[in-house]
Amino acid sequence: MHPRLSASLQAKGGDYQTPTFSFVPLFVGKPCFPVGLKAPNRRWENCWNYVVALEYGIERLKTLPLSLRFVRELHAKLMTGVRGQHATPGEFRRTQNWIGRPGDTLAQATYVPPPPDSLGDHLSGWEKFLHDQMLPPLIHAALAHYQFEAIHPFLDGNGRVGRLLITIELCERNVLPAPFLYLSAFFDATREDYYGGLRGISERGDWAGWLQYFLNGVARQSEDALSRAERTNALLERWHRKLASDAHAKVAIQIVDLLGANPFVTPRGAQQRLGLAYNTVMRAIGQLEKQGIVKEVSGAKRDRVYCAKKLLQIFEAPPQLKPAKRF
Repeated sequence: MHPRLSASLQAKGGDYQTPTFSFVPLFVGKPCFPVGLKAPNRRWENCWNYVVALEYGIERLKTLPLSLRFVRELHAKLMTGVRGQHATPGEFRRTQNWIGRPGDTLAQATYVPPPPDSLGDHLSGWEKFLHDQMLPPLIHAALAHYQFEAIHPFLDGNGRVGRLLITIELCERNVLPAPFLYLSAFFDATREDYYGGLRGISERGDWAGWLQYFLNGVARQSEDALSRAERTNALLERWHRKLASDAHAKVAIQIVDLLGANPFVTPRGAQQRLGLAYNTVMRAIGQLEKQGIVKEVSGAKRDRVYCAKKLLQIFEAPPQLKPAKRF
């Protein structure tokens, strides 16, 4: 699933506009997790922290440019309370790390990053490169990502931070008006090519191969985000039309707009977002259930969670790896 799939495309044939998608606002306090719904698991804790870190990073750009301090803050947000929290969130490593299969020793590693005593020099050079805007933004982001992963400055979470930094840098450079681009899905779906591209630079100096791979990923994920936004807009517009004939469906329509931001909704979360009485929100959710738009998925008697499964299917669909055919 895209932890943040952002879009605000104008729907055809009317003045309805979808909100920016974000999995943050609908939950107040601790988020609700759709898997199991009784207790968060590691996957969803990681996903939630990824969203928190991304939102934090975009907001932090208003007061702090990309820098080593920025990266440390981002790492702290990303790693707190999840796998790797033992790995000093927000602090650069003071010991040697390495990359290899589980259980591999340093001698068996497929890649060994710079030792701790030279880490400062490498990070200083990387920070200077961040501020050098002579190269085109996409080329710069690709090179900066390789350099960050090669340095591997944290004990854990380097991959997650490195991928976040791609989107955040493109927002800082005004290439993206919002975090539309989610390259992690492409990297995960082409994992062997991703690591092969990074190794190609380290082992053979194959910068061209890495850039070709990276730019292909940008193209595919851009098409993927547009496709998901268009399908989401079409579905939300269809639900609007279905409810428009009911004079008592005003609040239900407002909740549909919230579903465009998050396919999961809780009555309390919708109540606080809309500023309405709890019973009013519950009646509206009942209307959405009757229309087949949402379904209760928690099985709980209190603090129930409802899901717009058709929207969730759009968000969770596998990434598009081949060029889209448009006529």
